[in-house]
Amino acid sequence: MHFPGIISSKLPWAGTTIFTVMSSLATEHEAINLSQGFPNYEVSNELIDLVHHYMRKGLNQYAPMQGVPALRKAIADKSKALYGADVDPDTEVTITSGATQAIYTAITAMIRPGDEVIVLEPAYDSYVPAIELAGGIPVFIQMQAPTYRVDWSLVRKRMTPRTKMILINSPHNPTGSFFNESDLKELDRITDGTEVLIVSDEVYEHLLFDGRRHESVLRYPQLAARSFVTYSFGKTYHSTGWKMGYCIAPENLMKEFRRVHQFVVFCANAPMQYALADFMNNRNYLELPDFFQAKRDRFLELLNGSSFKFVPAAGSYFQLLDYSEITDEKDTDFAVRLTKEHGVASIPTSVFYRQPQDHRLLRFCFAKTDETLIAAANRLQRVRA
Repeated sequence: MHFPGIISSKLPWAGTTIFTVMSSLATEHEAINLSQGFPNYEVSNELIDLVHHYMRKGLNQYAPMQGVPALRKAIADKSKALYGADVDPDTEVTITSGATQAIYTAITAMIRPGDEVIVLEPAYDSYVPAIELAGGIPVFIQMQAPTYRVDWSLVRKRMTPRTKMILINSPHNPTGSFFNESDLKELDRITDGTEVLIVSDEVYEHLLFDGRRHESVLRYPQLAARSFVTYSFGKTYHSTGWKMGYCIAPENLMKEFRRVHQFVVFCANAPMQYALADFMNNRNYLELPDFFQAKRDRFLELLNGSSFKFVPAAGSYFQLLDYSEITDEKDTDFAVRLTKEHGVASIPTSVFYRQPQDHRLLRFCFAKTDETLIAAANRLQRVRA
């Protein structure tokens, strides 16, 4: 069958995502897949047993649109304990089908045609399509390699009366950088007295290393009052395929969020919500910084003496490797060749920009078993100029 009419694409520049492309390439060439951001080890048996328990208990129908009350209460308690934030579980928390859905919902709830949204590049690939589908205009500001810090004076200069929203992400994907206290205070200063909204993507909130503290916008009351803050249970509990997340926002913003949320998915998976509410009580997410730092350190130790250069990631479960001493190929070309000829799949960082910026960097996911990291590092050690 073929539609006989003319189709005018709403996203004419968008093709199959690089994550799908590289994962398919890894499968085709039997390469070790360090491209897509997912763990290759098991979810907690206790959590799986809890999901099974609530399925057997019969809680398999629609959950409340805004989420199961017990889970929203657990989230509010966690936000208070970690960030000192007073969050109303009834009016300020909504459970979503993953953080990407939460980000999409926040953007489409608030952005109208002609609104400008500041996007800090390199940026996760779902941000800009959501902006453009809502009729918004992305305004790109590049973080400066190799430290990937934000020039807030430049952000201030690029703000106009049409600026409706700023998207931030910390710990940062793909660079592994993070926002410190001065970043959040400067963001507070440049938005003070404006009607600019914030979408803060904090899915890697527990993945900060070397004693660093996650500076959630929830720590800053004036910022929190203008923010949609999004989180991922998948990242926290190694269960990305479950597509479970949540959003925290002040009541007046959350009302608008829920107006859209109910027509996008209506509600998230019911038995998983009940299970997560119970599982959050053990607070084992506090162990994640040490857990993932050990994986980062192990991966980098295995790469010592290789032809790759690196600065240890400050957060997330991604490590950038600089291949400039190996070849001057474009990062997209080298990523493909590395997969085909050396059997390790990664993500070229240029794809995280609207206008590709090639810094000879590839992104590798280290949320893998030691066996996988050792095998991948052995192959990368053999890559030479």
